[in-house]
Amino acid sequence: MDKWTADLGNGRYKNPILYTDYSDPDAIRVGDDYYMTASSFCNTPALPILHSKDLVNWEIIGYALENIPEERYKDPIHGCGVWAPAIRYHNDKFYIFFPMPDEGIYVTTAKDPRGEWSKPVRIFKGAGWIDPCPFWDDDGRCYMVSAYARSRIGFKSILRLTELSPDCTKIIDMGRDIFDGNINHQVTIEGPKLYKRNGYYYIFAPAGGVKTGWQTVLRSKSVWGPYEYKNVMLQGDTDINGPHQGAWVDTVTGEDWFLHFQDVYAAGRIVHLQPMRWKDDWPIIGESRGEYGVPVSEYKKPNVGAEYPVTSIPTSDKFNGEKLGLQWQFNANHENNWYEMTGEGIKLFAVNKEKERCICDVKNLLLQKWAFPEFIADTRIELGNMKNGDIAGMVHLGVKFAAVYVEKNESSFAVKLKRGSQTFVKEEASASEETVYISEYNGREIFFRNTVKPCGKGEEGETLWETSLYYSDNGDTFNEVCSFTAEAGRWVGVKHGVFCAHEGEGEGGFATVKSFIYKI
Repeated sequence: MDKWTADLGNGRYKNPILYTDYSDPDAIRVGDDYYMTASSFCNTPALPILHSKDLVNWEIIGYALENIPEERYKDPIHGCGVWAPAIRYHNDKFYIFFPMPDEGIYVTTAKDPRGEWSKPVRIFKGAGWIDPCPFWDDDGRCYMVSAYARSRIGFKSILRLTELSPDCTKIIDMGRDIFDGNINHQVTIEGPKLYKRNGYYYIFAPAGGVKTGWQTVLRSKSVWGPYEYKNVMLQGDTDINGPHQGAWVDTVTGEDWFLHFQDVYAAGRIVHLQPMRWKDDWPIIGESRGEYGVPVSEYKKPNVGAEYPVTSIPTSDKFNGEKLGLQWQFNANHENNWYEMTGEGIKLFAVNKEKERCICDVKNLLLQKWAFPEFIADTRIELGNMKNGDIAGMVHLGVKFAAVYVEKNESSFAVKLKRGSQTFVKEEASASEETVYISEYNGREIFFRNTVKPCGKGEEGETLWETSLYYSDNGDTFNEVCSFTAEAGRWVGVKHGVFCAHEGEGEGGFATVKSFIYKI
């Protein structure tokens, strides 16, 4: 079965609802439809748009950004780019606010979330403001709550409120800081989402850190505060660490629910759904422990007034459509002439690559997120149109990275391995790799395989995954090339996929990827 299925088919669901790295999710209900978006960092297309009818079964319907604003993203800048967004609906228009921690805060809008989104408008220029969320009050005035990134501005754990023009095109009052987590036992408070209920303004915000924190809620009778706070969801005695950053949504039947992520290291930040109830005008998220809740691993499905079929995020791909599947992203801002859909495969053109550039920094890697806790992924690539100096193969991309590939030289091919690691110092990335010759190769097509399986627990109790890369000349018998313990990327889970690049003189050719198939 080529999917992770959260819907148990008996009126209940299991967490995570998405075993996929949709970091920093935010969601809204519009009528009986739910829409979600998430961080995408330097990968494009960016700002995924997901849709659901019942909060359990989700599908990806598009992206809000074809490419990331600013010229520097023509090459991968790991950990930078599009951070935690917020999606809202107001006056028949969808809004997504998204931060770029080095550049500022941007807004894009759409009438139809499945259609074209507007060119982003930068409403704040500067570094360090992150996690923006808009809010329109009953009098029509618009506000934005946001947080700070210490790596860019020198401090953190503080929330700020500013006033915007009602159309969200500009800041009209720079506002002030409204909550200091450094003096309120809420260190690293971030990711704020602003709501209003029963005369109270609520700010839902995680604190304590991505892997070890909890969910905090602030409330006040004035949007400007002062705010009191409670910790409303903790890990408790569960194995769902974090639980971190998300969205409060309701149903047409009056139920309240909360979406958040759990950081599971190499597999990324996967999405959970929690029941939510109110007590004395404070929310309790998850299974009640009195004044707070803990995450549930299984629960009854939300009552949305109807039953809907099971859906899932696409994974396997035979590349036989007219458009590239929505599960795929490139490693940086992309150009449409990097590939061509043929109806019987995808031509990956050999984009020029400096020979000394590490494989993790190749811009035209075609990648997708892990979607299962354990799997085999096989790809088949035709080689007949490659030219001297072309390389094509399968890549595993995390802080530790590796690629098994073929290199075209004159009338022959060689199977090779590139492997290495990335290092980050004060947000500056560097990488080193080695190239290993494996064997000569004489076929006209080649098969590659990536296997991923849990292999124990780390020092912090986290799941460890062993990842292995193979090649084959027939798709049945595979030769192992390398195996190692996977490590997450910079703020992201491991991605994997295919590529074709050109390291030689002159122009490159292309490789045709016929399929990318998961087995679980």
